[in-house]
Amino acid sequence: MLALEMFRSLPRHLAARAMGGRLPGLLTGPTAPLRLVNREEPSQSRPGWVRLQTRLSGICGSDLGAVSGRTSRYFSGLVSMPFVPGHEVVADLAEDCEDLPAGTRVVLDPVLSCAARGVDRCDACRSGATNRCDRITVGHIAPGLQTGFCADTGGGWGAVLTAHRSQLHPVPEDLSDGQAVLVEPIACAVHTALQARVPRGAHVLVGGAGAVGLFTTLALRELTAAGDITVVAKHSQQGELARDFGATEVVTPAEVLRGVRRATRAFWVSPELSRPFLLGGVDVAIDAVGSRESIETCLHSTRAGGRVVLSGMPAAADLSAAWFRELEIVGAYASAVHEPAADGRGAFDLAIELASGHGIAALTVARYPLHSWREALDHAHSAGRLGTVKVAFDPRSNR
Repeated sequence: MLALEMFRSLPRHLAARAMGGRLPGLLTGPTAPLRLVNREEPSQSRPGWVRLQTRLSGICGSDLGAVSGRTSRYFSGLVSMPFVPGHEVVADLAEDCEDLPAGTRVVLDPVLSCAARGVDRCDACRSGATNRCDRITVGHIAPGLQTGFCADTGGGWGAVLTAHRSQLHPVPEDLSDGQAVLVEPIACAVHTALQARVPRGAHVLVGGAGAVGLFTTLALRELTAAGDITVVAKHSQQGELARDFGATEVVTPAEVLRGVRRATRAFWVSPELSRPFLLGGVDVAIDAVGSRESIETCLHSTRAGGRVVLSGMPAAADLSAAWFRELEIVGAYASAVHEPAADGRGAFDLAIELASGHGIAALTVARYPLHSWREALDHAHSAGRLGTVKVAFDPRSNR
């Protein structure tokens, strides 16, 4: 089958990390540890596993981070190479799988938890917090925190992948493929919004208005009792969507602290040779970018004793504000089978409901064949500026 394959190359990793920020073209050129290959279709003979035929698979910020060398080496022990990326997937079952007949259209919860690995459930999986699974490096498949980072399962950037029944969620007939491919990132946003534990009427700052930030804004408005929601958007199209999804105010990165200062009557502090910060600020800040600048902006905009949620894969940042203002820093990774803050409902169930309305069908999903992977990744890198919420591969167009 035709697939895009991520492979281990330390020289390319170092070159992409050193030059990618200054010369973005290198990220899809000679430094990219990615190649288009013909490889054997993945297969799993154990009960509960099934082959899927990919319809669409999105390009996520974590995928771009892996290609550009920005991903922390912390994760190197949680993947197995070479792997086919692609964890935002809508696909058809190639064969019957327990209660699901062949041909069923499904979306994928990519976390490879205990059930998929055929091991006794860890404490996290028993509680429904499958995103916190402690067994992602053991069992009968290779290490991999998710489908799309595991050498044995394949991924959505290939024509065929494999998945376990515990990962599969049938797609309602009235949901288009374009809506369905957004369900996984919406599920992550649902988990983020619930993980933020927003007090009633609280002022929330969402740092970033890409797909993660926009869907988090939607989830905050629909699933929590948040009051004002301020969203940081670089581009005008992002700002318009943020307002459509429930933002009270939209500010540019340069305006964040001034906007929060006005809204919360906080005090402005200008330290020497460092970035300004506020005494006072929002009750909860959610970083949806993962850059050092975005994380520090969230830290510097949050009142003492407030909460900062990291939903973007984080870069190194100055944590002085967290210490001095006694901030609670919370991670929000993937999504859970049971969300306690939603009366135990699953994030994917809630995400499918959100994907069915709220203008999700009108969002732009740009589609590329696998052989146009360089153009697709270039587009994904510039998606915000171009007004594109999601870029996705359609492996069927290569047949």
